[in-house]
Amino acid sequence: MNKPLRRIAIFCGLLVLALLIRDNWLQYVQADSLQTNEKNRRVTIERYAQPRGDIIVDGKPITGSKATSGTDLKYKRTWKDGPMWSPVTGYASQIVGATQIESIEDGMLTGNDDRLFFRRTLDMITGKKKEGGNVVTTLNARAQKAAYDGLKNRGKGAVAAIEPSTGKILALASTPSYDPSDFAGNSTTDSKTFQKLDKNKDKPLLNRALRETYPPGSTFKLVTAAAALESGKYDPDQKTDTPLPWTMPGTTTPLPNEGNIPCKDATLRVALKVSCNTVFGKVGADLGNDEMVKEADKFGFNKEQFVPVRSNASNFDDDMNVSQTALSSIGQYNTAATPLQMAMVASAIANDGKLMEPYMVDELQAPNLDTIEKTEPKEMSRPLSSENAQKLQSMMETVVNDPGGTGSNAKIPGVTVGGKTGTAQHGVDNSEKPYAWFVSYAKTSSGSPVAVAVVVEDSAASRQDISGGGLAAPIAKSVMQAVIDSK
Repeated sequence: MNKPLRRIAIFCGLLVLALLIRDNWLQYVQADSLQTNEKNRRVTIERYAQPRGDIIVDGKPITGSKATSGTDLKYKRTWKDGPMWSPVTGYASQIVGATQIESIEDGMLTGNDDRLFFRRTLDMITGKKKEGGNVVTTLNARAQKAAYDGLKNRGKGAVAAIEPSTGKILALASTPSYDPSDFAGNSTTDSKTFQKLDKNKDKPLLNRALRETYPPGSTFKLVTAAAALESGKYDPDQKTDTPLPWTMPGTTTPLPNEGNIPCKDATLRVALKVSCNTVFGKVGADLGNDEMVKEADKFGFNKEQFVPVRSNASNFDDDMNVSQTALSSIGQYNTAATPLQMAMVASAIANDGKLMEPYMVDELQAPNLDTIEKTEPKEMSRPLSSENAQKLQSMMETVVNDPGGTGSNAKIPGVTVGGKTGTAQHGVDNSEKPYAWFVSYAKTSSGSPVAVAVVVEDSAASRQDISGGGLAAPIAKSVMQAVIDSK
């Protein structure tokens, strides 16, 4: 070969090599980033080219798909009872994307998950249309309805309910809510609807059960009581050395109780029943910040939870002085918790001290209903011993059953109920209306089927009418009753 031809051959070879390198770079190295690029409309078109798989509750779909017209996106998502279920499912919108289960399990719902590769290949050979898989949840439809119905006339609030023995989430409600069907398409109307919801000052798009942290108020006394029992220095019916008034160490400020209640040297049982700030504040101060942080962490504080939707980390500070520790031990100062977190506290106590990891996806199904993945219950921690958990159960049952207990509105005939009320301060110097809390569990002869946490931000109620026992306990009762009735 002469020199000019050799040069041309080498040059052409280099061009082919460059093309191969570029082709492989695009197909393998940049494939994921190109596929997820917001300007790559082909991905969006493919995602909505067929009906999505369904999200299942109690064996029935709570979602669907609807054919569209006038757009290259052939199907859009629909929901049954959207406002009730949106805190569970999230939304899948052609114009703003997807959230929560609709986003996390998008691959399974669209049929694009790698675990469905063999089925997709088989369907392609046989000419069958691609189908999405299903997401089977742990939710209990009756409990979810009871939670949502209880909240929707109370302004803002949230409910989280858990099966203590497994960690299955049975209810997850948040109000005010929204209907994801209202902006599932890509029209101008869908866009305006979403923008209106997004700018609403009451934040209907916010999942308060997972993403809002509230001061837990007196419901946090359950964690303090657990720390006291675990320390070995306290017994439920042993008098505490608690003066009245009690001045917080390092200050000249007495810690007040709510009303004229019998808190002087009160036992832990009595202090929990009537909700003595002085007793539990002093317990926290005496145990110290390190011991309180250790116990709070065992219940799940100070770290995010993934159920699989992310839940905000609840907070208990790890660097406080004695008076700050006292305030934090009664659910004030910087202590903050999600409703899911407080349901986890009640769940661990009801489950004899064993905290199970909370989850709400039971299994993933292929389009032919074969199980692709099954969630197995997993122990998360042991916040307290079985013996101390049973002592704390007895104390919580006193709150509900004994005369003068603050949780009497949660009583269920023929069922053992334990609970704790909380009325948490809100705003600078408690200037805003307080939050009403109730944390509880129910027990039957066959075990403890449900633990629940309810928080109510009732902007319509008079300040003097806001209490955990008055506003939140009836909602918790209806959720627990719904779970029991469904067994």
